[in-house]
Amino acid sequence: MSEHQNNAQQYCEELKDKYYREDTYPLSLGIEIGELSPGYCRVEMEVTQNLTNFHNITHGGALFSLADTAFGLASNSRGTAVALQVSINYMAPSVPGEKLTAIASEENLTKSTGVYSVTVLNEKEETIALFRGVVYRR
Repeated sequence: MSEHQNNAQQYCEELKDKYYREDTYPLSLGIEIGELSPGYCRVEMEVTQNLTNFHNITHGGALFSLADTAFGLASNSRGTAVALQVSINYMAPSVPGEKLTAIASEENLTKSTGVYSVTVLNEKEETIALFRGVVYRR
């Protein structure tokens, strides 16, 4: 592993530690980091009853938070980044007891911006939501 790759991975480990110490909102939803590397993140969350709406399906805000957490970690894995624009499309319902995974991937990176796509999947690897975000890199 090159020194640059080693430094990038070290930064990701520090970001992961900071997440578990300071990012209380997603932690309160049960969002856990599965994998974090430069420009990439996979997070997971089990849908509990308190994350559902009156249709007894996962609340859109909970799905957005899961995708946004993956987006935030992936985009900040290369240094400080703040969201400029995000959008989400809800594709299928999920229900209590399901474990959901959000996978964020970097699509484009410049000196000042980054574009990321996030796919939210259920345990059967069916797409639950598609999220896209743009960040400003400080």
